[in-house]
This record gives sequence, C-alpha cells and structure tokens, in this order.
Amino acid sequence: MDPISRRTFARHLSCLAPALALGSGPAQAQPEAGVGRIIVGYPPGGTLDQTARRLAQAWRSQGRNWLVDNRPGAAGRIATGQLKREKADGSAVLCTHTSAMTIYPHVYAKLPYDAVKDAQPVALLASATCVLAVSAAVPAQVKTLADYVKWIGGNEAGRTYASPAAGSLAQFLGYRLSQAAGIALTHVAYRGSAPAVQDLLGAQIPAYIGFVGDFLQYLAGGKLRLLAVSSEQRSRFLKDVPTFSEQGFGTVSGVESYGIYAPASIPQHTVAALAQATQAASRDQALVAGLEQIGLETTYLASAEYTQLIARERERWRPVVAASGFRADE
Repeated sequence: MDPISRRTFARHLSCLAPALALGSGPAQAQPEAGVGRIIVGYPPGGTLDQTARRLAQAWRSQGRNWLVDNRPGAAGRIATGQLKREKADGSAVLCTHTSAMTIYPHVYAKLPYDAVKDAQPVALLASATCVLAVSAAVPAQVKTLADYVKWIGGNEAGRTYASPAAGSLAQFLGYRLSQAAGIALTHVAYRGSAPAVQDLLGAQIPAYIGFVGDFLQYLAGGKLRLLAVSSEQRSRFLKDVPTFSEQGFGTVSGVESYGIYAPASIPQHTVAALAQATQAASRDQALVAGLEQIGLETTYLASAEYTQLIARERERWRPVVAASGFRADE
C-alpha cells in the first residue's frame, strides 16, 4: 500500500468519525462524534424533561454523551422552532409531544415552525393516556362517567373542566366529551399539570383532564375519582378505570405520545441510525422503569411509521379543532 501523509490520514479518519460515534452494534452508524443535545421545550422536572433525560442516559450507555438542552416557553413551541436552526447532522434532536405536530398547526395562527417542512420524525418513544378526574366539589355519588354526565346536565355551575394547557390534547378530549354528551362545557387552561392538580385536590375545580402520571401519587388519598381513560384499552397503571369507549363515549379517544425529531434536511441514513439508537433505548430496562414511574409506556415506532401516525392524527384533529372554534393568536 502506498504511504500517505499525516494530513491525508487525518482527513480520512475525520470522515470515519461520524460512523464510529456510538461504538459497536446497530448504533454504530450514529453521526457526529462529541456531545449530542436533546432539545426540550419545558423546564427541568416535567414529563418531557424526565423522558429526555432518561433517553440521554440510555444513549450514553450506547457510547456517546448526550445532554438535555432545556428551552422552555410557549408550550414547547420555542424549542420546536429552534430545531430548524440546528445542523442537520444528528448532533441535535428535539424531544416533544406529538401534539406539537398534529394539533398545534390547527390551533396557533403563528407557529415558529412548519410541522411538515421543518421537522423530520425520527422515532416514537413513549405514550401517555389521558384521564378524566373529578374532585370533592362533585357529589360523592358521582362514581361513573354516566353519573358525571347526568350531574352536569342538571348542574350548570359544574360544567367546567380544566386541562394542563390551552391547545392541548386534553382540551380537545374535553370538547369531544361535550359533543358526545350534548352539553356545553367550559374549558379552563392551566399552565402545566401541577397547579391544575393542586386546585383539583383542593376542590377549587370540579373536573380535570390530565395524564395518568399526574394522578399516580394521589390515588390513595381519596380526594380524586378517576372516571375514564382516553386510550382504546385500559391503562396498565389504572386497570380499574374504564375507557370512555367502554362507557358509550367512543369518540372521546386519543393518547399523547412523545417522540424524537431532527431537522428536516437530515440525511436518511442518519435518521435510521438515530431511530436504531432509540429502539435500543426502548429496550433498556432502566429507561422503561423510569418512564413507568411517571405514567408513560414505551411505545417504539420507527421513522416511517411515526411519520404516518403524525399525518393521520393531524387530519383527525383538524375538524375537531375547527368545530371547537378555538384559535390562539400568540
């Protein structure tokens, strides 16, 4: 073999570095050596932040250092807008809820990103079921969804439900319930689940639609009654709580999911490598157990399947948002 100069050898070696960044196995093709960043649009401690940190830990065990880059504000929209300004080389990805790509485009008049053109779905990692909960402000005899609908039918003051955010999946599940019951409900948007749950525990609001993880630590207190879950099957965390569908409200369905996204111009082989790394992480027992602690189930989908899911959900919620009349100009 002909000898080569040190400069030529270094150039060839630098070209190989992206392919070697994750070490051995399926993740071998992960791009860009060095520290990767997982962008999250919420403060530390929340569900998305905890999801991203557990994923970063799982990815680190595959041979590359990843850090969480918190960019809170505007219900995650700032972080999603940041994604399109990142290098499309796999060095930065976004972890966010799927509603940012499916519901937000119908809700917000001005988004700092195009959900179709600016973000490449990499993989779906986890899902979260919504739950309708009522507080002590609702009479104790209201124990089922049918009881609740009957009660609000005769109690105009009780026709209020809260959600963790304006434009959230929970808000529109409440609207679907309103449609199905034929009773107009008033929505109250909170800035996060924590203050909403505290007001629910204090009986300052009659009802709240939130996520399974919002309620797990309060189940033994007796201050909440969980009436229905929004998934097609009962939640593994709340096996005694029936679905909306089981109780005759089949149109009230939907789960939130959490996925990984990259800049739209990222090469497909890099997407595939990141998806493989995410799939490997979804089998990491430490990650699975960690997500279960916050009421999430690992639900892996590769890029193509996740992209199809997003497209279906975007079209599914379009007429619902339009019928609700809700629109945000911020």
